[in-house]
Amino acid sequence: MAAPLLALDRVRKVYTRGRFVRRPTFTLEADLVIDAPAIVGVVGPNGAGKTTLFEMMTGSNAPSAGHVYVAGTDIHLVKYRERDRLAIHYHQSYQVRRFRKLVPSVFLQASPTAAPMVHLFDEPQFNLQDGYIGFMLDFFRKLRAEGRLVVLCLHPTASWHLEILAEIAEQFLLVADGGVTRQPDFRTLASEPKFRNYLGPEMTRTADALAGSA
Repeated sequence: MAAPLLALDRVRKVYTRGRFVRRPTFTLEADLVIDAPAIVGVVGPNGAGKTTLFEMMTGSNAPSAGHVYVAGTDIHLVKYRERDRLAIHYHQSYQVRRFRKLVPSVFLQASPTAAPMVHLFDEPQFNLQDGYIGFMLDFFRKLRAEGRLVVLCLHPTASWHLEILAEIAEQFLLVADGGVTRQPDFRTLASEPKFRNYLGPEMTRTADALAGSA
């Protein structure tokens, strides 16, 4: 049986502050498995930890506890220059995130794959010119058809952001209140109180309309 494309095994990230006594200022926990190719939408309030989650998934931010497995390999044990052969993080204008090097690469293992199995798009900037959004959605579907996992994070500030999520994502991750919860479809996500509070009244009405037509 093939290993899951992505597994976060009791992952926990804690940020602390203080010169002599370190006190936690932020904590994020995630425990989930995505077995097969899919397009996954990620949503949550600003500061909830979405980018931190992506950085842990791609190996540029080490978790305080737990393990991140991509295609069965602990990505934090892979050589830095080869981690993007497992998972790659495109941050906003499609630039690739850099890695924090905490352990000499000579002590790390080679990537078992030549091309990334997980593609994470962190609030990409969609051009509203005719055809561009359709081109990007077709690109996401092409990656999925090739056996990849596509993770798309959007911060809905306009109705068309929600329309993209409702159209393209097969399941969702809601990052809020220090945790990551999995939602099986857009209708379930739209009924989640944490998501509705995050959206606000106007965007919630849009989400309800999209969920009703799903």
